[in-house]
Amino acid sequence: MNSEMIREKVREGYGKIAGSGGSCCGPTSTCCGSTPVASEDLAKHIGYTAEELAALPDGANMGLSCGNPNALAALRPGEVVLDLGAGGGFDVFIAGRKVGPTGRAIGVDMTPEMLAKARKNIATYRERTGLDNVEFRLGEIEHLPLADASVDVVISNCVINLSPDKPQVWREIARVLKPGGRVAVSDLALLKPLPPAILDSVEALVGCIAGAVLASETERTAKEAGLADLELKAKSAYIDGMVDWQDPLYREIVAHLPAGAKPSDYVTSLEITARKPSEAATQVLGGRSASRGSTGGSCCPPGSGCCG
Repeated sequence: MNSEMIREKVREGYGKIAGSGGSCCGPTSTCCGSTPVASEDLAKHIGYTAEELAALPDGANMGLSCGNPNALAALRPGEVVLDLGAGGGFDVFIAGRKVGPTGRAIGVDMTPEMLAKARKNIATYRERTGLDNVEFRLGEIEHLPLADASVDVVISNCVINLSPDKPQVWREIARVLKPGGRVAVSDLALLKPLPPAILDSVEALVGCIAGAVLASETERTAKEAGLADLELKAKSAYIDGMVDWQDPLYREIVAHLPAGAKPSDYVTSLEITARKPSEAATQVLGGRSASRGSTGGSCCPPGSGCCG
C-alpha cells in the first residue's frame, strides 16, 4: 500500500472506533487489545491515577493507550501542550488540568468522527474542571495545523506508529516546538522485524502493530529532525500485561510467530523523551559546525596541537 492508502485505512478504522466506543480489532476489544470494561484498568496499569480517570468526560478513555506521556512530560502550569492523534481527547483533558487556566492543551486528529467525539466532550470537561483551555483541530500529524515554535510540549500516545511517513512526523514535532521545548511520546516499537504475513495485515496496521518500526529507527529519525537529549526506554512487560492475546487479531499475530516466541519478543511499548535545542545551543552548535567545515572536519589545522 502507498502512503495515502495506509492513511485512509487508518482513518477508516479509527472512524469505526469512534462510532463503536473503542474497538478496532473486533466486537469486544480495543486497539491495544483490552476489553472496553477494562479500559480503566489498562490506564491504571500504565500509570494514570484514579483521580485523573474520574475527572474525564464519559467515553474519553477508549483503551487506546500504550503508555502515559502526560507523566513523562512533567507538565507545568502555563504551558502549551500538543497531543498528536488526540482521539476522543483522553490525554488532552488530563493535560488541560495540569497546565491550568494560564496554559492550553491542543489535540490534533485526522479522523472527523474522533474530532466530533472530543469536541462534544469539551462541555463536560468545562463543567467538571471550571477550565476553558482545551481545543481540538482536524489535521494530519505529518502536516500539523500549528505555527512554528508555538508549543512548549508535544505528547503522543500510541499514534506515531500509524503514520506512513514517520520522519516527517518528527520534523513537524521539531518545527512546532519552541526552542527548549520537550517531547514525551509513548508508542509501540519493534525489537526485531516482524514476519512478512503480519506486516501485510491491514488489521495489524490499525491495531498498532504492523506500522511499528525498530526502536533504533525511531531514535535515528528523531535525531535527524534536530531533537536532542533523546532517551528511549523499552517497556516490554506492558505488552504482556495490557494485551488480550486471545483477540482474533492478536491470535493471528501469534500464529505467525516462530514456535515458542512471545509477542513481547518482537513488540515493546517505548517511552521517548527529547528536547528541541535552545536558540543559544543551536547557535553554538552552528558555529562549531562552520569552524569544523573550514578546516576539513577538525576543530583546528592538522598538526597544530591546539586540540591537545
